[in-house]
Order: sequence, then C-alpha cells, then structure tokens
Amino acid sequence: MFTRWGNLVYRWRFAVLGVVVAGLLSLGGYGMGLGDNLSSGGIDDPGSESAQSARLADAAFGRNHDVDVVVLYTAPAGKTVDDPEFSRKIIDNLNALPREYPGEIAGINAAYWRTETGKASGAVLATPDKTRAVAAIAVRGDNDTEMLRNHRKVKDAFFIPGVDVQVGGLQPVAGTLNDTLADDIHRMELLAFPAVAVLLFFIFGGVVAAALPLIVGGLTMLGANGIVRVFTYFTEVNSFVAPVVSMIGVGLAIDYGLFIVSRFREEIAEGYDTAAAVRRSVMTAGRTVVFSATMIIASAGGLLLFPQGFLKSIAYGAIAAVALAALTAITLLPAMLGILGPRVDMLGIKRLRRTKTAEEVENGFWGKTTRWVMQHPLQVGVSLCIVLLLLILPVRNLAFGGFSERYLPPDNKTRTAQEQIDATFPGRRSDPLELIFVGASSVAIGAVWKQANEAPGLAGKFDVPSRSSSQPDVYRTKAILADSDNAGPTIDYLRSIEVPENVRMFVGGVPAIQKDSLDALLGRMPLMVGLVLLVTTLLMFLTFGSLVLPVKAALMSALGLGSTLGILTWIFIDGHGAGLMNFTPQPIQANILVLIIAIIYGLSTDYEVFLMSRMVEARAKGASTTEAVRIGTAHTGRIITAAALILLVVTGAFAFSDLVLMQYIAYGMIAALFIDATVLRMLLVPATMKLLGDDCWWAPDWMTRIQQKIGLGEPTLDNERPGGGELVDLVKTTPITDPVTTQIPAMTPWRPDAGAAAAVDSNRGGRRLPRAPRTVLPNSEAETAPIHHPSRTA
Repeated sequence: MFTRWGNLVYRWRFAVLGVVVAGLLSLGGYGMGLGDNLSSGGIDDPGSESAQSARLADAAFGRNHDVDVVVLYTAPAGKTVDDPEFSRKIIDNLNALPREYPGEIAGINAAYWRTETGKASGAVLATPDKTRAVAAIAVRGDNDTEMLRNHRKVKDAFFIPGVDVQVGGLQPVAGTLNDTLADDIHRMELLAFPAVAVLLFFIFGGVVAAALPLIVGGLTMLGANGIVRVFTYFTEVNSFVAPVVSMIGVGLAIDYGLFIVSRFREEIAEGYDTAAAVRRSVMTAGRTVVFSATMIIASAGGLLLFPQGFLKSIAYGAIAAVALAALTAITLLPAMLGILGPRVDMLGIKRLRRTKTAEEVENGFWGKTTRWVMQHPLQVGVSLCIVLLLLILPVRNLAFGGFSERYLPPDNKTRTAQEQIDATFPGRRSDPLELIFVGASSVAIGAVWKQANEAPGLAGKFDVPSRSSSQPDVYRTKAILADSDNAGPTIDYLRSIEVPENVRMFVGGVPAIQKDSLDALLGRMPLMVGLVLLVTTLLMFLTFGSLVLPVKAALMSALGLGSTLGILTWIFIDGHGAGLMNFTPQPIQANILVLIIAIIYGLSTDYEVFLMSRMVEARAKGASTTEAVRIGTAHTGRIITAAALILLVVTGAFAFSDLVLMQYIAYGMIAALFIDATVLRMLLVPATMKLLGDDCWWAPDWMTRIQQKIGLGEPTLDNERPGGGELVDLVKTTPITDPVTTQIPAMTPWRPDAGAAAAVDSNRGGRRLPRAPRTVLPNSEAETAPIHHPSRTA
C-alpha cells in the first residue's frame, strides 16, 4: 500500500502540492473565526442530576443571568456611594448600557441605585459604611458561546472615567481565560516558530530542509482550526481546544516532517534517484508516521468515552490535528521532496548537513551509551525504576477542583475583582447551591425545603422557594456554601432526603455540577484506560508482531506518566515554585488531568513506535536481539531527541502562560518528553530488552499467523540502485554484547516472500544480503570488542 502511495505522490507531485496546499489554506481561512465560536462550557456531565436541574431551571425560569457581570464600585476617600457626582456617573453608565448595546446587554439585574431597567435596588447592594456598592448586569445569550461572544463586544463598556470600577462575574472570568489562551497561542507563534526554525537548521544543516517541517506544521495548524470550526456548528467546543490544537498539531507535524525528511536525505545519500527516495521514505518513515498517528488518535479517542463536552471537544481538536499532521507528512511533504530532490540540501553548511555512515552512527554517543547500558542492564534498570517510583510518590497528594478565577494569576485584575466581590458581597457569589422542586403541592415542597435547611456546610438558609410563572409546578431556591471546595457532604445529605411521592427534588448549581462531573470522570476512567491499552496493544502487535513489546511499552508509559503526575502534583498542588511562576497552589481541574493522561500516553506511544520500528527492521534482517536494540537505538536516538526537543520548544512557549491550567499542561508535557525521550526510550528500554533477550519477540503462533496474514509488519526493501558499490551491512558480523556461545538463528521473516535467510539493508542502500555467519567470542571479549564494519561488494 505504502509503495503504491509513494509512487502515486511522486508521479502527481505538482498536483498533490497544489491540491493539499489549497485545501489547507482554505480551511485556515475558514478557521480564522474560530475564536468567536468557542465556549467556556462543556464542563458538566449532561446526564447527571445537576445538569437535569439546570435544564429544568432554564425552561421554567429562563437562562440564569444573575451574575453574568458583577461590577464593584468604590467611592473616593472621604465620600460614600451616595455622593451625587459619584452616583450620577454610575447611574448614567448603567442606564446607557442597554440602550447602546441592545443586542448584547439585556438589562440591569440589580444595583444599589435605581436605574431604568433595574429589577432590584436598595441598601443590601452596598456595604454598611456605604463606601462600596455593586451592580449585576445580564448579558444576552441562551448558551455559553453566545454569552461569551456578546460579553467580548462590551467588556470595556463597564468602566467609567474617574470612578474606581472592578468587573467580575461569570462572563468576565470566562472571557479572561479565553483571552489568556489566545495570548498563549500568539506567544507560541512569536517565540516557538523562530526557535524551532533555528533547531531544524542545525539538525539538517540547511535552510531548505529545515523549512519543510515548518511549512507542514504551519499548514497543519491552519487546517486543524478550520476543521474544529466545523465542529462548532454541531456541538459546543470549549476554548481550550485552540491551544491544544496548536501545541499538538504543530509539534507533531514538525516531528513527522523531521522523520520523513531525515529518511529522504539518507536515501538520496545512498545514491537512489528522487523517485526511489520518495517511495522508500514513504514506505518506511511514512508508514511509521501513519501507525504512530493512529495510536495517538486512539489515545485521544479515549476522551470521547467521557460525557463532558470539554473532553469531547479536545478529542475532536486533537484527532483533527494529528490526522492532518500525518496526512500532510505522507502527501505534501513527499510531493515537495519529489520536486526538490537533492536540492533539499540547498542553502546549507556542508559540515552540518553531512550524513554519517552507519559505522559512525553506531559508534557515536547513542551507540556507545546503548552498549554500556546493555553491559549493565540490571543495575541500570533497577536504578531507573527506583528513581521513577520516587517521582511518583507525590501523586498521593493529588486533589481535584473546578474551574474558577483562581486559575488566573494572583495579581490578575479580573481575579482580584471577583475575590473582592465574593468577600464584600457573599450573597452575590457565582457558585450557590440550587434546589429545583417539581410538584403540585406547595405544602409538601415546603416540608422538604425545611429538611434541606438542616444540611451541613451551608453558610445560610435556602431562600424561600420561588415559583415559575410559566410552569407553576416548578420551584427554585438557592443557598451559599461555607466552603465550595468541600461541597460533597452537603450534596450527599440533600440527595439522601426522602421526598414525598408527589414531589421531585433536583440538587444543582456549580458545586453539584463539579461533583457530578468528577464522579463521571472517575467512574469512566478505568474504561478509558482499558480500551486505550487494548487498542494500542493490538495496533503495536500488528505492527511489530510481538505481544511482549506492547506490554513492555505500556509498563514504560505507566512509569513515565506516573512520574510526570508526581512532578506536577509536587509543583502545582503542593505549591513548590508557586511564587516564582506566579500561581496559586490548588486542586487541579479533573478534566485537565484526564487530558494530560491522554496526551502524555499518546506521545509516549509515538516515540515507542519510532524506536521499535527501527529495532524490528534490524531484527527482521537477521540481527540478534542485542544487535537490533543497539542498531535501533543508535539510529533513532538523535532523531527522537531532536523531535522531543522540538516539541519541548513548542510546549515551552505555553509554560509562560498566565493561566495555571496551561502551565500544568505545558510543564506536564515538558516533564513527560524529557523522561520519555531520555530515561525511558534511550536507557530503560535497552536495559529491559537486554534482560528479556529473545523473549522480546514472543507471540503465540496463532497470533503470529494472523499478523503475517494481515501484512502490517515492517517492510523489506530491496536494493534498487543501478550499478554497484561498497556498502556497510547493518547486520554486523562481529560480536557485540551477546553473552552466548552458539549462533542465534535469524528471526522468522515478516513477509511471506522475504526469505528466511535474507538480511536487508534498508538504511545503507536497501540491499538484500545473505546473512553472514557470526564469529562468537567469550563473554568478556564480546563485551569489549571494538565495532567495525567490513565492507561488502555489490
């Protein structure tokens, strides 16, 4: 399949280039309005009792706009809020808002002063000393997306020259969160792209080669934004999808470009013409990219198991970004390489773009490191496992919370305004507990209401239930909690109340929504983990033909993920470095934790695929387990490190975010990438595989037959070069580190037509070579013998 695809892309390279670029630019143009179509909602479980309570309340009483915007006014020193000049400015502003913005502002819900559209006024809306007063303003909209869009249009209309005004409420907090995310993306574009460009130049040694992954990354981000905007017409899409698309889409697209351009340059350096180089790059690196993307999509797809719209929208964005990254990597990039050919190395520095020989690569840093690790596998493996387990320990302090203004920096104006409002007017808090009663008997409802007032953890009694004018059998009441972060006992008590048969009671409000959402997440987490593990294990088995490798990969990923969560808990929940990074230590939002798990597991699997594919390629050519591990690690070490470094730069731009949630994601990816690309893939994997030996490749015979019949294993490439020449065989004929005294038989070929004794050199010319007999030395000599590569004449 990949052979035909490579031929097709090369043959129609100009058409592919035009069609793909035009399509991505069109999607990018369409996606430019994405920000106005994103929402701050989707946090709740739509099937929960609290969500049902909210729907009943909206239907019976209309959308709740009580605390859309809450404005705090502070009188000048020595004056009160009754001062004529001071109060006149405020009243004029409040009266003008509905007149000047009729499509965005519905009216004034409440204010200390009488206003034209005010529904309530009076002394309760001012402090006892009359130095401060408050007004609540309703923003038009029947859903979070409309309300957020309307607030964005009028966000500066509440400020009055010469008056101390602080603006809080649900929409200003949500708008500030969204604006912070937009600033994060802009920062990435300004900082990450130039830094990645410099890195790619030094990796490839040329401007043209370095530009190709950047072009693919930029177009992928544009296209993914367009696809996500399409989703906004069918479902609510949370604003967090924008930075996730940018972070994952750009990072992976550049990484995939790095792998394919590197392989293409290797094939060109081996003397293949452009057509063959494109085809062989698609067959090898392109194939690996597709399987890698498939596994990441499977990991992100696990988010679709959860009912929250937040996670579903992130899944849509991540799947769109990863799928586009893979698609451009096997269409646009090969087409550009087919057009450029050897000119891919133009505008470069010869010394930097020099391609190392196999001998130089395998005797370089990663080759020597891997050889040392496999000489001491038990010591290395045990030591690293102990370190990783110690990093996991802080996870015991992991705690969950909900979205709030506290995710903004302590000195953020919107956050300080909301905190001042909550402290000064606790009755205007945006997170009351809400009860909805449905029943014809007001007496029965009153009896239940009295029991509800006995609930623990209330800051005050529930209001007298108000009756809906449109649905007379629906009543609503609210109460403020003493501690919103400890709402569980109160909600459990309320839901345990026995109500009469003719009355139904629903517990809702922000604290109940957060509790129900967390319960849904924790309840479905085992299903997500199990399903993702099953799918990725199956895909890796079909790719590599081993059942041990996927299990080993899952255990490695679990160690890396646990270590990352331990580091994040130590920083963001325990509070180490809070002052330096300007955030408030607090429980993490549970949706973000699930997102982190999916992203990190997907990226971990991504690097595992690239590392294992090169090992399996060497093993399929007849290499021993030790040889395959050393060859695969040596040849992918530099590329994986470079790919991880690029993703570190992209995600590092988000580490400077003012939003602690983005810092959590960014530092989580930074920690995961560092652990995964160095400790796990380059050290622990070789040590583990050395200890396992030939058991690494084990699978039941019936599964092996199925895998071979499906034909998704590593391809075997023939030598297609005209003429001859001296080549270096990747399957070494000198002993490496195998402590054996008998020759290890070649591995069963991956394709039925591969030939059991064929050893294929796909990296150094793709020549099908008969496997030479191996000279075996005693253990001590085998461990220390220098590596050399006898040349072989074509």
